[in-house]
Amino acid sequence: QVQLVESGGGLVQAGGSLRLSCAASGRTFSSYAMGWFRQAPGKEREFVAGTNWLTDYADSVKGRFTISRDNAKNTVYLQMNSLKPEDTAVYYCAATSRRDLLRGSPSLYDYWGQGTQVTVSS
Repeated sequence: QVQLVESGGGLVQAGGSLRLSCAASGRTFSSYAMGWFRQAPGKEREFVAGTNWLTDYADSVKGRFTISRDNAKNTVYLQMNSLKPEDTAVYYCAATSRRDLLRGSPSLYDYWGQGTQVTVSS
């Protein structure tokens, strides 16, 4: 069992930056592939970024967002730069035991955090 807790969301102006953190419980954090997803009102949850020993990004955030992990701290991060109003959503981190998974549908992830709101004003 893995518990995930996100933090770092908030309100920011367009062009600004935020860093999201996702702290995981358990001693096997390094064995999980991790992902960040987001869900805007009225829309489906969508993939944002993923990492195992590699990283992958949705085209909409490539070059602006960076995913990283610190296995010693059981934490995965999402650095978000050059934020746009269309980045406004609830952001979720997720973990999957499929270690080779860099990106996938939400159904492939085993554990989810509660989400953190990111609002970008124009």
